[in-house]
Amino acid sequence: MRILISGGAGFLGSHLTDLLLSQGHDVVGVDNFITGKPENIAHLQANEHYSFIRHDVIEPLSLAGAVDRIYHMASPASPVGYAKYQVLTMKVNSRGTWNLLEMSQEKNARFLMASTSECYGDPAINPQREDYWGNVNPIGLRSMYDEAKRFAEACTMAYHRERNLDTRIIRIFNTYGPRMDPYDGRVVINFIRQALNDEPITVFGEGRQTRSLCFVSDLVRGINLVMEADFHEPINLGNPEEATILQIAREIREVIPGCKSEIVHLPIPPDDPRVRCPDITRAKQILGWSPTVSRKEGLARMIDFYRDQLKQRPAQ
Repeated sequence: MRILISGGAGFLGSHLTDLLLSQGHDVVGVDNFITGKPENIAHLQANEHYSFIRHDVIEPLSLAGAVDRIYHMASPASPVGYAKYQVLTMKVNSRGTWNLLEMSQEKNARFLMASTSECYGDPAINPQREDYWGNVNPIGLRSMYDEAKRFAEACTMAYHRERNLDTRIIRIFNTYGPRMDPYDGRVVINFIRQALNDEPITVFGEGRQTRSLCFVSDLVRGINLVMEADFHEPINLGNPEEATILQIAREIREVIPGCKSEIVHLPIPPDDPRVRCPDITRAKQILGWSPTVSRKEGLARMIDFYRDQLKQRPAQ
C-alpha cells in the first residue's frame, strides 16, 4: 500500500514508518519540524520506498497519485511542546485533522486519528475505559491539547457517520523509547537525562501520581493493528502495569550503574493527572494485542540508546 503519515519525523511517527516499511509498504512522511526531528528519519533517505514532504498540515496538502492509508500523528505531544505551541497545537488537531479527513475522502483512503489518554483529563475512575467521558478542565494549562484532541475525535466520528469515511481512533497512553526529545518534559526521558548526568531527579509533588509506560515497539504494533481492524470507535493503547512516578525514578536510577543522582521533590503542576492507566480489554478482544516489553527491559534499551548522546550534553 501507499501510506501517508503526518508527523512522520516525530518520535512515534518515525517508529511507525520503520514498521510499515518493514512490511513492504511505500510511505510518505509529512512534517513541519516544529517538534519532529530530521535525525529521526535520516536513516530513511536512501530507502526507495520512502519519501518526505516538509509541510504543515494546517494548510491543505496536495499529493498526486493514490493513497491507501493516512495516519494522522502530527501534534506536539509533550507538556513542554504544547505549552510552547498552544495555538499551533489547537490548529493541527482541528484544521489539520479536517484537512486530512478531506484528503481521505478525496483519495478513498482509510484514516487513523492518533488521540491521547489526556482526553480523560484527571480521571475519576481508574483504569480508564473507552466509554469514560473524562474529567477535563476546558480552560486549564493542558486544555490546548486535551480539548483539541477531543475535537479531533469528534471530527473523525462526524466524517465517519455522515460521510461514511473509513476511520479509526486510538487513545495513546504514556509511551517511551529511543528518539524522544531529551528536553520535551516527559517523565521517562527527563529522569534518564538527569540520571545519566548525575543530576537531581526532579519528581513533582510526593511522586504518588501513577503512570503506565508502554515501550514504543509495542505501541506502534498496536497502532498498525488498529488501522487494519474493522472497528471505528476509540481503542486504548498502553501498558496497564501502573507505577508511581517515584517508583519510576527509583527504577531508572537502579538501571544506571554508579548513578549518583538524588531524588528531589518540586511543586506539582496544575492539572497534573493523579492516575493514568489504560483498560486495554477492547484492544485485547478486537486486536489480540497486549504489550510484551517489560518496563525493566524497555528502560534498559532506552538508556543504552541515550547513554553516549546525553552524557554531559549541555542543557537547552
